[in-house]
Formats: sequence, C-alpha cells, structure tokens
Amino acid sequence: MNSKHDVIIVGGGIIGHSISYSLSKKGMKTLVIEKGKINKRATSAAAGMLAALSEVTDESPLYDIARTSRNMFPKLRDELYENTGIDIELIQQGMLNIAHTEEDAAKLIKMTQFHQSKGEAACWVPTTELNELEPNLSSTICGAMFASNDGHVSPLKLATAFAEGAKNYGGRLLEFTEVTELLIQNERVVGVKTYTDEFYSKNVVIAGGAWASHLLKDLPIFPVKGECFSVTSQEKLITKTIFSDECYIVPKQGNRYIVGATVIQGTYDERVNVAGIHSLLNKAINLLPKLKEAKWEKVWAGIRPQTIDELPFIDEHPTLKGVYVAAGHYRNGILLSPITGERIANLITGEYVNFGTKAFSLKGREAIHEATHKW
Repeated sequence: MNSKHDVIIVGGGIIGHSISYSLSKKGMKTLVIEKGKINKRATSAAAGMLAALSEVTDESPLYDIARTSRNMFPKLRDELYENTGIDIELIQQGMLNIAHTEEDAAKLIKMTQFHQSKGEAACWVPTTELNELEPNLSSTICGAMFASNDGHVSPLKLATAFAEGAKNYGGRLLEFTEVTELLIQNERVVGVKTYTDEFYSKNVVIAGGAWASHLLKDLPIFPVKGECFSVTSQEKLITKTIFSDECYIVPKQGNRYIVGATVIQGTYDERVNVAGIHSLLNKAINLLPKLKEAKWEKVWAGIRPQTIDELPFIDEHPTLKGVYVAAGHYRNGILLSPITGERIANLITGEYVNFGTKAFSLKGREAIHEATHKW
C-alpha cells in the first residue's frame, strides 16, 4: 500500500494524539500508527494529575512549560467538548503536597515561597487548618502546600477526545500496525515501513513513549514501571488530590480513588507485584485512614518513559531531517500533552517560538545514551 501524508505519527497514546490533533487543526494530513490498540499503555495507566507545582519544584526548563500546559486545560476542555462531545473531566479543586515530618514542612514552605514568587496560587496550610480542608486526612501530617490551580483529568477521555478531534479534522488512525523502520534517503526521512506496507511523508514524529527507542536506536529513553490501584467508597473521603513523596491519592467521579505509584526502573513487564501494592496500600492508609473502609476495585501497572535528566524530548532530530521526537515525558505525559502537541505542530509548520529548545532537544544529550541503557 502506498500512502502519502503530511505527517506520520508513530505512537497512539496521548502524546501522539495531541500532536495529531494540533496538526489536523492546522489543515495538515496526519496518520497515527499504533502497534497495538490506542491509549492502552501509559495513557490508560495514568491517574491524570496536573501537578505543575508538585512535580516541578524549582527553577528548571520544565517549570514554565508545565505551568503553561496546565493553564491550557480549561480552554482545551471546552474546545474538545464542542468538537467531540467528550468531557475530559477536568477537576481543579487543588492539590495538597503533604509534609510527613518537620523537615518535610520546612522544604515545602520554601517551595511554597518559590511558587508564590513566580505568581502562582500556592499557600502553606498548617496542621491546625488542614483538618478544615480535608477532615479525613491523618492527624499526624505536619501541614501541606496547597496548589489551588493544580488538578486532574480523565487520561483516557482526554486521549480519546484528541483522537476523535483529529479524526473530525481529517486525521487518520491505524491500529495493530507496527512501524519497523524509518525510510531514510540522504539523511532525510521519506516515510515509514511496517511489516506489510510503506507509508510516505517528509515529516515523521516518534511518540512511542518508553518504546520510542525501539525504533530510533540512539534515543536515550528507558522504561519505568508504575503500579497503581483503585478503590471506591460510599462517602466522599477527600475533595483534593493528595500528593506526597510516598504516594498520591486522586479523587475521581463517583467516589472512586486512584492510588499510585511504585517506581521500578528498567522493565517493560506490566505485571503487578503484590509487594508494590502492599506498600502503596499502607502508605495511602497512613495518609487517609478511612481508606481502610473503601471497597477494592482493581490494580494495574503502566510503563513510563524516562530520561536521565527527567526532561522530555520535544524537538527535531539533530541529524535526521524531518524526524521529530516527542517522548520521555515520564510522569508528566498527561500534564504536558497540550503543549507538546502545540509545539511539535508549530515546529513542523514553521510557527515555532522558543520555549527552551536546547533543554528539550536531542542535540547535546546523546552522551547519556549509554547510561540510560544499563538495564
């Protein structure tokens, strides 16, 4: 089959769909190719947190784009609903970053002051006031940083809305089709090859998450497994997302709560270990004792794509013309999906404006390739 497109996107998760959506809106003819079923890997495993102030804690290249991307969600929610009828379930009740000790509290107070200096809505909540915000939290907690603009979405509904939105603008999607090779002529991409067909384009985006390095061998990304579980309750246990160094608890619709996540590096094995869930369960109950009364729902694991410096790649390949990389988002794939889609689309269409290109480029970061592939 010979097929020509403006842009081919390899990877049918939330990052790939966001890019397809952003490009399709600009009138580009896109094709997303996914080796399995779309939205089944890290996308479906995510809790959907928009933790711009909890995941990114200091002045770094990620800080500005994390906040910018988070702030895109209210408009994006309305746009996607109008386009597709899908509600991405954006909830912005805020996030509490928990201090377990006085040492934790000192660090979080300093972090709060940093966010405030950047104009963010963050405040310190001492233990005496924390009970008013969330009465069911443990009395042993030593206060929390409250980030009122952080929140969460439904990852699966967001990714589906991106995919459906792209389709409504003329984008194509091909599932259960594995790209085996990039077609390169004179150091420029001209398309991709699958086991049965070839598809042609002068622009190819690698958005395969932790599997991106299987196609682009010099890509320094490695897998990190995260195990999670969910429970349901007859009563509302918390209204805000609870975030700590030990675990997080995300309140979803219908009194459903997602708890995560373990960190197991260097494996693509998606099976769930009892030890990991046991540890998460104990940590979550220590934060929220009433969780013991909840009803068990399910467990699962996702494979997250990490880089050594924990900065994603969002740029054109330094030596292969027309090859773009959007991978390595680690725990921030949902949060960064809007800005990643927008920036890759702008790069391809020539509308790109600077947002720290060196920090998110492959150029100069190839030296970490060997270190990332020890596993």
